[in-house]
Amino acid sequence: MSISKFSSTYARLAAASAALLAPVAAFAQDAATAAAPAAAAAPVPDKGDTAFMFISTLLVLFMILPGLALFYGGLVRAKNMLSVLMQCTMVAAVLMLIWVIYGYSFAFGGSDSPYWGGTAKLFLAGVTKDSTAATFSQGVVIPEFIFAMFQMTFAAITPALIVGAFAERIKFSAVVLFCALWATFVYFPIAHMVWDANGLLFKMGALDFAGGTVVHINAGVAGLIGAIMVGKRTGYGKDMMAPHSMTLTMVGASMLWFGWFGFNAGSNLEASGGAMLATVNTFVATAAAVISWAAVETLTRGKASMLGGASGMVAGLVAITPAAGIVGPMGAIIMGLIVSPLCYFFVSVVKNKFGYDDTADVFGVHGIGGMFGAVATGIFASASLGGVGYAEGVTMGSQVVTQITAIATTIVWCGVGSAILYKIVDIIVGLRVTVEAEREGLDLATHGEAAYHS
Repeated sequence: MSISKFSSTYARLAAASAALLAPVAAFAQDAATAAAPAAAAAPVPDKGDTAFMFISTLLVLFMILPGLALFYGGLVRAKNMLSVLMQCTMVAAVLMLIWVIYGYSFAFGGSDSPYWGGTAKLFLAGVTKDSTAATFSQGVVIPEFIFAMFQMTFAAITPALIVGAFAERIKFSAVVLFCALWATFVYFPIAHMVWDANGLLFKMGALDFAGGTVVHINAGVAGLIGAIMVGKRTGYGKDMMAPHSMTLTMVGASMLWFGWFGFNAGSNLEASGGAMLATVNTFVATAAAVISWAAVETLTRGKASMLGGASGMVAGLVAITPAAGIVGPMGAIIMGLIVSPLCYFFVSVVKNKFGYDDTADVFGVHGIGGMFGAVATGIFASASLGGVGYAEGVTMGSQVVTQITAIATTIVWCGVGSAILYKIVDIIVGLRVTVEAEREGLDLATHGEAAYHS
């Protein structure tokens, strides 16, 4: 046989063999594919949960502007109305930029440190439209962008809460500088410690559903330190310093209540039964606190005031914040009934006894209300009292001890840090305006405009 014929015959045999073996090869490939472990599909964010978190984020923004700004604005004298509005506006704007530059990374950057989140997500590195954040349910995720923005609104409102403590006598530049430094060295570490899986207090088992320690105790303690270090308003205790517009304060408080549903229900991170439990509790605890503040005022003063009604509203919201998705509705009502008399005592008795000038009672309402709410969360979380129950092996006593530990940690970290930062700001720009500027009013002296014209 010639070489050419041999090659031709071999080629035909090879082709025939390949045709005969093709089904066998395909079967083997299918078997290998079936035997290999399936690659895990990337989790897809739930559109309903994403929309829920988007709305919740906007509701918290509404709490800041215009809610908190109007609430505080109505509580000061007319000549300082715009200064408070501007301080709340600027603090919120500055914190939003700080958050995306380094705040998100410092709080939730993925570090193993129990005190801060690290630098991995500086400038939102790695956060894209495709990256996701986990919720409380296994396998359920939301876009990381909306998680970051939701937490950003918390970082923006917390320093703004402090503004009410030293309103009417502090420099505008001092407010902005202090809040930027305070967020960096106090808020971001506490947020990491309480809410990040690697955080010190999170690992201890501290319960803080929506910010009792992170937001309210933090802001309340910083406000108290500020009121003391900035000093009393000129004429405090002698001049008339009544709120200039209870109408605006009531409007602002109502906006806070409305926006607080985003604050509390949104902290569930998904539109599930947990969010609805937080919603119910935000309704009933606040309602109970309004009633109890009016009742205690009636018993002690003979009249229930609108200022008391607004204060009770905020006190109830503060108290239920750490417990919103953890306690049952009846426990929430009891918390609301108790918190108002407690805050009223600090606002009307303790503050006068010690003589500090906390303009909008930031410590008396947010600080004390937050401390009470944190402890009460440890009690009413019990399944026997209608709550969701404790982690395995945890008792009511041990949970309350953990809650108190979290409160003490927050007080010490915030108290020491705030005092140092106020002093630094005083050295750099000075804390107080001049007596002349204070008497003229900060609207004209600092901003060159007036809220009202005759």
